[in-house]
Amino acid sequence: MTLTLYNTLTRRKEPFQPIDPANVRMYVCGPTVYDYAHIGNARPVIVFDVLFRLLRHIYGADHVTYARNITDVDDKINARAAEEYPDLPLNEAIAKVTEKTTKQFHQDIAALGVLAPTVEPRATEHIAEMRTLCDMLVANGHAYVADGHVLFDVSSMPDYGRLANRSLEEMEAGARVDVAPYKKGPMDFVLWKPSKPGEPAWPSPAGIAASGRPGWHIECSAMAEKHLGQMFDIHGGGIDLVFPHHENEVAQSRCAHGTPAMANVWMHNGFLQVEGEKMSKSLGNFVTIRELLEEGWDGRVLRYTMLKSHYRQPINWTRKGLQEAALELHRFARHVSSAMNRFPGEQDPQFLDALADDLNTPKAIAEMHRLAGATYARHGGGVMGPDERVEKSYALLANAFSLLGFTAIKDFDANRMFARMHGAIQVDEASVDAMIGARHAARKAKNFKEADRIRDELSAMGIQLKDAKDPTTGEIVTTWEVRASGATEVKR
Repeated sequence: MTLTLYNTLTRRKEPFQPIDPANVRMYVCGPTVYDYAHIGNARPVIVFDVLFRLLRHIYGADHVTYARNITDVDDKINARAAEEYPDLPLNEAIAKVTEKTTKQFHQDIAALGVLAPTVEPRATEHIAEMRTLCDMLVANGHAYVADGHVLFDVSSMPDYGRLANRSLEEMEAGARVDVAPYKKGPMDFVLWKPSKPGEPAWPSPAGIAASGRPGWHIECSAMAEKHLGQMFDIHGGGIDLVFPHHENEVAQSRCAHGTPAMANVWMHNGFLQVEGEKMSKSLGNFVTIRELLEEGWDGRVLRYTMLKSHYRQPINWTRKGLQEAALELHRFARHVSSAMNRFPGEQDPQFLDALADDLNTPKAIAEMHRLAGATYARHGGGVMGPDERVEKSYALLANAFSLLGFTAIKDFDANRMFARMHGAIQVDEASVDAMIGARHAARKAKNFKEADRIRDELSAMGIQLKDAKDPTTGEIVTTWEVRASGATEVKR
């Protein structure tokens, strides 16, 4: 198996070669903690959690370091703190907002089956490292002081724009006319800025007398270097971060240390839309993880919905898609066995090859369907038996789910989830019809044991069958209905 990853920097898929296989290092931009995380925020968290799990599988859990930061100093945090706690001093209000929102974030992503990163640095705990980077950049001519700010001099870096695939001339032509007068060039960006009265403030670098606070980009450069070194293996985040955030991280880190790269591989997940439109509060389609969980959606359904699309492709988040994912998981749950304990950690080669091909989760899921279908066909509908091959297929399916971050999938029941949410069960009608067809075939073959087994399985799903003779042909015709305990009857 060869792990290949698409590198935004080179714009191609490449075999992954870690700097040190005994210490594979990955950094992913985490949340700015001022509000509930929305479903778009969940995508990189889930995507890079899968990559973290895959790297641990390949190199060993003790040989992978994953850093995902918390941004707890930002203008949006200041505004939210002043709004929520107008009677408190701003710094006190900020502490309350960041503590509450960080806790909310951790609770929400835990419901999505996300592992804790190896380290979760907070921006406010790395101010000293940020000041040091500012001093280094000023000293080596890549930054300058102006009007109480420290700014990066973009013209000092010949290949600035390489990550975003933009030339400096193109970027300058598209820059706004109202460029701050203290900037040497329109694309120069802030490393450190003055604090307004009452805002968080720390002693400034570069000999500036007044206290101030860091710019956004310098935070990630400082935290990544502190925990992963001047150069590391993988840097990830959403596609919206390529420019300017990641481009500026590259500029700061490389120019401070004279290194050829900050990270060797840059990975970015695609955009997310909701019901075909860009998510925004003004359109009324702004969806948070917390809202979906409180509606009753199982976190495993949210995770599975994300993984059905390739991480680099855009995803259209719809209620119909959630329902389809839930029913698909429900069918899978019938094929997952505790036999995984007999084959710990072993993975189906075709499933693993798909996942190792730039995290091709749709293809990996197709291989999981193959495993489920093979066990179903080989063993008359998926009942565990003495056949070692069947038992191993069940176990490999369970292990595949585990590697994708799903725990206890065997207990997932979409019908119970829908019954709690809506007071009625929803089912995949095509699957029910297929099972009824299989039951008819078993009855014709006088395999009544198998026919009864299918009836019992449908009954466990909340589906009741009614057999009656067709008055014209005399053949048995089966109709069915769905019942949820204590819920409204739904006829199909």
